[in-house]
Amino acid sequence: MSLTRRDFARTTLAAVAGTVATGLTGAAAQAIPHARTVTTPPQAWMAALPDSTALLRLTIPGTHDSCATDPANGTEWSHTQNWSLPDQFAHGIRFLDIRCNGLQDHTADSFGVYHSGFYQGISFDSVLDQCRTFLTRNPGEVLVMRVKKEDGTNNDVGSNFERIFNGYLDAKGYRSLFWLENRFPALGEARGRIVLIAQFANSLGCLQWPGGDNGVFSNDRIYLQDRYKDRGLAGLDSGSSNFGSSGGDKFDYVQACLDKAAGDPANTLQYINFTSFADNAWPKDNAAAIMPKLDAYLTAHRGQAAHYGIVPMDYPDRYPSVLTQLIEKNFA
Repeated sequence: MSLTRRDFARTTLAAVAGTVATGLTGAAAQAIPHARTVTTPPQAWMAALPDSTALLRLTIPGTHDSCATDPANGTEWSHTQNWSLPDQFAHGIRFLDIRCNGLQDHTADSFGVYHSGFYQGISFDSVLDQCRTFLTRNPGEVLVMRVKKEDGTNNDVGSNFERIFNGYLDAKGYRSLFWLENRFPALGEARGRIVLIAQFANSLGCLQWPGGDNGVFSNDRIYLQDRYKDRGLAGLDSGSSNFGSSGGDKFDYVQACLDKAAGDPANTLQYINFTSFADNAWPKDNAAAIMPKLDAYLTAHRGQAAHYGIVPMDYPDRYPSVLTQLIEKNFA
């Protein structure tokens, strides 16, 4: 028996909730009291949408510093995710924040993935191979990837960054994996591929990340909210998260971007709204201050037909209701 689009959405969302909730107890488990595991996998939620659906009209869950999964790679200060990339894909994540520089002993032709100066134990080759495996198995899906030249590493390739990236496209054979036009496509144009947003000097003709740091910025394609540090709290990092986190003024920026996206149904810019915050406490504690507020906002607007753009998060595994509601928006 074939599934209708609405049935597919319903079972997909139940699967998202059920698989995220596995192993949770107490209050965490109660966040989705009717969760159940079903046969429709959440890794296929985009496949339920028409080919004509523009990426500009979607709500896309994402991760910030997507490969920073192990505190051994820089301590808890650089630890932002618990899920591996395959786990993220399986739970519906479709935006990746990948920060690269030279891979030790292979700086002439390869990248490692970093968070600030800390190597995250994974090469860019492995990232692309995991993306390709997922997209081959789920050809109805699309990934969006920010590739940033991460400064401050011990293996800085400097002006060779674009040359090395081009080597991935051609010498290493990944060109067909990428969507490289300077626009956000419809799903049917990009299924099975990665839409690249470049944050490094290049002449690729692809989408470009807006310039600027710690605030709200835009260019001809993207409206970006990435206020990651409250200037009023600067310098208060204590080396321990025991004092917790208030999240500063971060959620004010998150909410303003959500409201702006919801009020712009014919948007020509792609909204990208980072929920991550890097001030005053470890990322997991900042997420604990911000993500419940996002959950409350989404719950309060659950009946509103809207799309919110790309929403990168820290620790989405800890906030299953947020992830479920973001995907749910695409089927409202």
